[in-house]
Amino acid sequence: MTATDNPISFPVNVLRLPASGMPVKFEADDEQRLALAKTHDLVEVKSLGVDLSVANWKRDGVKVTGTVRAAIVQSCVVSLEPVDAVVDADIHALFVPEGSRLARPDVLEGGEMLLDAEGEDGPEPFSGDTIDVGALAEEFFALGIDPYPRKAGAGPSPAVADGNEERGPLYEKLKALKGRA
Repeated sequence: MTATDNPISFPVNVLRLPASGMPVKFEADDEQRLALAKTHDLVEVKSLGVDLSVANWKRDGVKVTGTVRAAIVQSCVVSLEPVDAVVDADIHALFVPEGSRLARPDVLEGGEMLLDAEGEDGPEPFSGDTIDVGALAEEFFALGIDPYPRKAGAGPSPAVADGNEERGPLYEKLKALKGRA
């Protein structure tokens, strides 16, 4: 994993990590929060903080552990009203250099691979001497976002549930979009 055009990029050189690991802490600035909101279709990202430890793993691998916490505002899937939410995701990821034997899954006789659907993810390969822990934090941030945020008490109105023609604001917006097509 290397530095890319992600809204959050924080490359860490992993060639000479301390034996106790290297702490990495950062807060997203205004520009990064705006880019995150746009990338993940959010109304707003109020804050985003990352607290990680980057340490050696086995012979040539790297282990990244920690948390990403954010305060966000999403649109309710029913009413389109703003909904405040919190993302609090634990990060645990393993990385190995490209071509490392640690990246290959266990193979049984006959060429079958042994995979545990409930087990930990295998290590991800990286090239060069850096890992972009900012991009990793963004991945876990994205996984922590509620895909169907709902404002408290939001639901279909009784009139709509009974088949009445009364519709809510989402219906009106969709109807306007259909009229443009």
